[in-house]
Amino acid sequence: MKQSVAEASKDSGNPQVATLKSTLLGNARQYGIYLALVVVIAIFEVLTGGRLLFPNNFVALFQQNAYVLVLAIGMLMVIIGTHIDLSVGSVVAFIGGMGAFMMKNWGLNWFLAIVLMLALGLIVGIWQGFWVAYVGVPAFVTTLGGMLVFRGLATVIAGESIPLRSREFRAISKDFLPNIFGFWFGLDGLTLVVGAVVILLVIVMQIRRRSHTIRVGLQAEPKSWMIIKCVLATLVIGFVTYLLASSGNQTQGGIPIVLVIIAVLVGIYWFVLNRMVLGRDIYAVGGNRKAAVLSGIDTRKVDFKIFLNMGLLAAIAAIITLSRLASATAQTGMEFEMDAIAACFIGGAAVAGGVGTIPGAMVGALIMGVLNQGLSIMGADAAIVKIIKGLVVIIAVAYDLISKRHKK
Repeated sequence: MKQSVAEASKDSGNPQVATLKSTLLGNARQYGIYLALVVVIAIFEVLTGGRLLFPNNFVALFQQNAYVLVLAIGMLMVIIGTHIDLSVGSVVAFIGGMGAFMMKNWGLNWFLAIVLMLALGLIVGIWQGFWVAYVGVPAFVTTLGGMLVFRGLATVIAGESIPLRSREFRAISKDFLPNIFGFWFGLDGLTLVVGAVVILLVIVMQIRRRSHTIRVGLQAEPKSWMIIKCVLATLVIGFVTYLLASSGNQTQGGIPIVLVIIAVLVGIYWFVLNRMVLGRDIYAVGGNRKAAVLSGIDTRKVDFKIFLNMGLLAAIAAIITLSRLASATAQTGMEFEMDAIAACFIGGAAVAGGVGTIPGAMVGALIMGVLNQGLSIMGADAAIVKIIKGLVVIIAVAYDLISKRHKK
């Protein structure tokens, strides 16, 4: 105890270490997003009579709202680059319809169908990226036209519902990782192991991050805050691990395959935005396009890559959605773009571009997912759901604008 007090005193006298108060105030918005998620979950846990966090409902939260998480990643990059994409819901319907059509009418193998759906997503991204980046048509206009074009194509292809019978394809959204460790005290062993590994990685990353910050001469967070974050992360990850491990039944449950897909995408795109040249270029273009041009960045190529990537992620969302619904219809993906845009703004992305993080967008997507799941459990009318979502978007954008005015 004396040693910890001495360490705290040492930290407080070190100019390289910020105080706990300044750390909290300086990151108020970032931490506020996480607090908002907790508050929303608590509210719906009460309103649903405790049913929101039933293990199987918790798994369904990811399985039914995976499209929001996937599309929010791509939409975040679009918004950071000062653009918007209104077509992703229609693109999901079009690509999903093509996938179902190929598997049913052409007898295509499910794996080859996935490859072609991803290729189709890239083609859509090339199409929209060309108009935005090289012709100069504003993204709002390009994707508004795309919304109509691809919804029309989806209607032509899947005007009548196209059922999906491939068990392997349907497994993408409804199956779980095989439990290779058996059951421990009635809980999925693999999930418990993965949860423990994730907790360990989070703690190690927090320690290494703080040490590196001090080593390079930058101001680091106080050790007390790092410990608090590690404790909170351990509690949250432990609780999530328990919910996943106790989901399903004694033959199948644990970690959904779709959750693994999301985790891989989050890891890849976090690395792209924070460690790769493309990520720095996107932030630079979004922050000040003229300055980016003067610094030698090919802004047209950056814009093209942003929409190419959005097409790819829309294809992944289409695969997951088609797998979950087990059929393709022309109405699939309605208002998907609204959920993705709302998730980004709730997660801290700036309306003017240049600002936003993958973790923030994921928290925003989870808030939208909890809204969808909670209102669904409550049996809320579709009109009420739309009203609430619309208000959430307005409040998120208003908060961004007001907070910027106070900083000036």
